[in-house]
Amino acid sequence: MLAPNGVEEERGPGYVEYAIYGGEGELPELGEIDATLGAGTVEVRATEIPDDWADRWRDFHKPLLVGGRLWLRPSWEPARRGAIDLVVDPGQAFGTGAHPTTRLCLELLLELEAAGEAGGPLTDLGTGSGVLAIAAAKLGWDPIHGYDHELPALEAAASNAAANGVELTLERMNLRETLPRLAPTVVANMTAPILCAVAEQMAPDRGSRGRALQTLVLAGLLPAELDEIAEAFSGADMTEIERRREGDWAALLLRRR
Repeated sequence: MLAPNGVEEERGPGYVEYAIYGGEGELPELGEIDATLGAGTVEVRATEIPDDWADRWRDFHKPLLVGGRLWLRPSWEPARRGAIDLVVDPGQAFGTGAHPTTRLCLELLLELEAAGEAGGPLTDLGTGSGVLAIAAAKLGWDPIHGYDHELPALEAAASNAAANGVELTLERMNLRETLPRLAPTVVANMTAPILCAVAEQMAPDRGSRGRALQTLVLAGLLPAELDEIAEAFSGADMTEIERRREGDWAALLLRRR
């Protein structure tokens, strides 16, 4: 595995930087190489982080204002006056909020809340470190159930919920095979194959697990996958309302017909 302890991405003018975490001897030595990307090549440079990696690791994680209202920050950064405060420290579980897929979901949740739709139960499928579930709780949804197959994710989500003073009900579940009873609002930041499996389980002839669902926020998608996923959920009586992109990633907002 290339990134045994996680990876973070940061983009800038003309470059993409990755911080790849691993113990001594766990990561490959890349040096300076040229890599093929489509019809061209890109220059790849790798630098080993020195012994003060803990301080540099903190430098890599910066606070982020999402939708002009939600201040997403690691615990060592201060709160922002007038913003909804959400504290998430980086860990082994995916989802500090910095990734475009997470930001797209957060923006859609903020817009639903601004439209008066926050409130009542919410289901977070593939909860990861709990960022979306915690944000939903702070925006007014309650109760909130989060599901993930990975134990480190559930542990991180529980820890982050406690740090933010919100209550989540978390359960381990393989969403490729089993679907919980869904709330009227569902958020799912997962890859396309898992979302397709979820859509198949939501089909009317597969039972009543998705009967209460009215609003569905999906992310974790490449733009080229949007049509496929929208079509998959149309079989579960969900209609596409909006699609949006950020960089190489995309999200969908669906409603019950």
